[in-house]
Amino acid sequence: MEGPKKIEFLFWEECPSHHQCYDRLEETMGEEGMEAEIVRTEITTDERAREIGFLGSPTILIDGRDIDPPPAEDVYYGLTCRTYRHEDGRISPLPSKETIRRALLAAKDE
Repeated sequence: MEGPKKIEFLFWEECPSHHQCYDRLEETMGEEGMEAEIVRTEITTDERAREIGFLGSPTILIDGRDIDPPPAEDVYYGLTCRTYRHEDGRISPLPSKETIRRALLAAKDE
């Protein structure tokens, strides 16, 4: 099965959830039979975070698109841990597998 052309995994080392998120991304890709190189990039300064529009750790970009873009009024660029809203309304430091899956499948369909 074809998959995305490019997956970027952006993280800040001080954020404890990035390891689990990376594993969740790989697991979801495996479940969907998708293969793609995942480029891991550590963001180390607030200046760099603002420069590239880093929304916090962990952030996954698939073919350049954030898997769960926040509303414009909630945008903050910097070294921070990111939160995601799950389908049941819970707030979590990790995106749900379904959020990741939807983004992967959308990239496959393009």
